[in-house]
Amino acid sequence: MTSSNDASTAAAGPYRATGSLAGRTILMSGGSRGIGLAIARRAAADGANIVLMAKTGEPHPKLAGTVHTAAEQLVQAGGAALPLVGDVRNDDDVARAVEAAVDRFGGIDVVINNASAIDLSSTADIDMKRYDLMQDINVRGTFLLSKLALPALRASGRGHILTLSPPLNLDPRWAGKHLAYTMAKYGMSLTTLGLADELKDDGVSVNSLWPCTLIDTAAIRNMPHGDAMVQAARGPQIMADAAHAILTGGNLTGGGSSSGNFYTDEQVLAAAGVADFRPYSLGAPEHRLVPDIFL
Repeated sequence: MTSSNDASTAAAGPYRATGSLAGRTILMSGGSRGIGLAIARRAAADGANIVLMAKTGEPHPKLAGTVHTAAEQLVQAGGAALPLVGDVRNDDDVARAVEAAVDRFGGIDVVINNASAIDLSSTADIDMKRYDLMQDINVRGTFLLSKLALPALRASGRGHILTLSPPLNLDPRWAGKHLAYTMAKYGMSLTTLGLADELKDDGVSVNSLWPCTLIDTAAIRNMPHGDAMVQAARGPQIMADAAHAILTGGNLTGGGSSSGNFYTDEQVLAAAGVADFRPYSLGAPEHRLVPDIFL
């Protein structure tokens, strides 16, 4: 993704929004780069308030962007931004982020659980420090941020928790391929499942979103053969548009519930009227795109 104004990017794409996030306050974990930043920029283009809590306060030698440069992009896109250097694994950091969002913007309407760690090693090869990292960021971090934001989300009257995690596909091959990572991502998805039921009478929607294809991100590029892999990926904008459609209440439910869903980007955007997904690709023809895992 480039740092160009997201409103112009959105206008050039196939997605046509029917709702707006103007004036709504979003608290996101991560968001310095990649999918999280693309989602935040799309919301900022509407005039949303974005609170980013991310670890990268200083430039990283291998990863472009910091929470501060991300905030600058959000302001340029038309939104308000509050950058916070913090770790979703740290209880005090998360509590401070929730408090800062309420103090600065008067409340929280949306929590986006974007922060995630990935390691696709087998059980024999996984380092337990990496195992613990994925459990702490993916599962505990998602649970903690959602938990501490609940009072503000309830007070919003239209609160929404959106977690970037896959459908709970119990085909054994996904556990067999990379058990540690599967456990961590499914823990995020179980949080969606459980909170959707727990909060069903509280006016808070809880959903997950997952891409149908590989998405070009720094995390993928830093994997072995990552530069080659992203040649058959889509750009993060498809996830940004799908998240926007979910959070603005696009035509998604088909008579079902607006909470407790495990959406894919294609499913959401097809319901929003997108018929041609080629503009989201990085150049590879549709039939050569790499399908994402867990589907």
